Amino acid sequence: MHFKLIIALVNDDMTDEVLAASRTAGATGATVINNARGEGVKQTKTFFGLTLETQRDVLLLLVEEHLSRDVLEVISEVGKFDNSPGTGIAFQINVEDAVGVSHQIQQLSETVEERL
Repeated sequence: MHFKLIIALVNDDMTDEVLAASRTAGATGATVINNARGEGVKQTKTFFGLTLETQRDVLLLLVEEHLSRDVLEVISEVGKFDNSPGTGIAFQINVEDAVGVSHQIQQLSETVEERL
C-alpha cells in the first residue's frame, strides 16, 4: 500500500472542522502541531505599524494515495483556502515507506476497493 503525506497549515480556529472533514474524505487520523506562526504575501499590520501574526496549526495526515486528492480538496474547501487569502495552505508529498500503520491497512484496503 502506498501513502502520501498531506501537510496542511490552517488557522487554529478551523482545525477541528478541517480534521472532521478530512476523516469523512478518507483520512484515518492526523497529528496536530499547535501554535505555528505564518504570514502570507502581505503582512497584516496594526495601526501602530506592528506585525500581526496569526496562529496556525500544522496538520500532518498520512493518507492512502488513492484517497489523497479527495482529502486535499476537502481540506481546501472547508478551510476556505481559495476563497480568502491568508486562511491556509495544504500540499501533499510522496511517502517512500511507513511503519506503524499495519492496523489501518485492513480498513484502508476495504475503503479503497469501494471507491475504485
